[in-house]
Amino acid sequence: MKRTSFLFCCLFFLSCGNDDPQPIDINTPNVTPTEPVGSGNNDVLIWSEEFDYEGEPDSKVWTIETGNGDWGWGNGEVQYYRDENLSVSDGTLKITTKKEKYDGFDYTSGRMKTQGNFSFRYGKAEIRAKLPASQGTWPAIWLLGNSYSSIGWPFCGEIDIMEQRGQIEDKSYVLGTVHWDANGNASHSVDSAPVENLSSEWHVYTLLWTDKSIKISIDDQDYYRINTNDSMPFYAPFFFIVNVAMGGTLGGDIDPNFTEDVMEIDYIRVYQ
Repeated sequence: MKRTSFLFCCLFFLSCGNDDPQPIDINTPNVTPTEPVGSGNNDVLIWSEEFDYEGEPDSKVWTIETGNGDWGWGNGEVQYYRDENLSVSDGTLKITTKKEKYDGFDYTSGRMKTQGNFSFRYGKAEIRAKLPASQGTWPAIWLLGNSYSSIGWPFCGEIDIMEQRGQIEDKSYVLGTVHWDANGNASHSVDSAPVENLSSEWHVYTLLWTDKSIKISIDDQDYYRINTNDSMPFYAPFFFIVNVAMGGTLGGDIDPNFTEDVMEIDYIRVYQ
């Protein structure tokens, strides 16, 4: 509560002194505004990850997840997540997926999250990214509810800002999805949009999240919307996850000639 009050004061001072959106300083770990702290018009930058450094992802912001989880992270994924597949250089995060044998698996990749370091409730999130092009890759930029550790999935809720199937014919599409529990059953809603040059050009993925709806777009083209209500878990803070899976339920068959591919992220920004 003390940290939230501090953030309110900082934002009030910044908004009075400068017409341009100003970010909160996130050099202090665990900046987690669980309540909206901006103007309410999504014109105040409350948090950002610009990847303007070199080396490993910032440990004050990101927790790297390793291994293959339980049944391929619940999706039948066939890669092993390693620290070495995540790097920051030339202003971008690079999640590199490789065909290489490691700990009994034939593929490696990277996955990391902001759980415990940053989460937010409501506002606008923007992510500028390039996606991998290879058959069998399953990139994702998504959110899980903070309650995941205590009540699990799907009760915590999930917002998939961007996912992409692995089949070549689907590499010109992106998916937006939300998941929640409906009376003891996992429920979801999904939609997609065709987009050219997803791997060769930068595109901006945007989440608009209010207490009444969730809307997702790419380059200002809406491709997903759902009206929410109090029976759904989308009234609490969520944290970011970024990863590239191989195979599994959405990745499908992997190109037998696959050797290596990458997803790049230029920035992640949250406004309120």
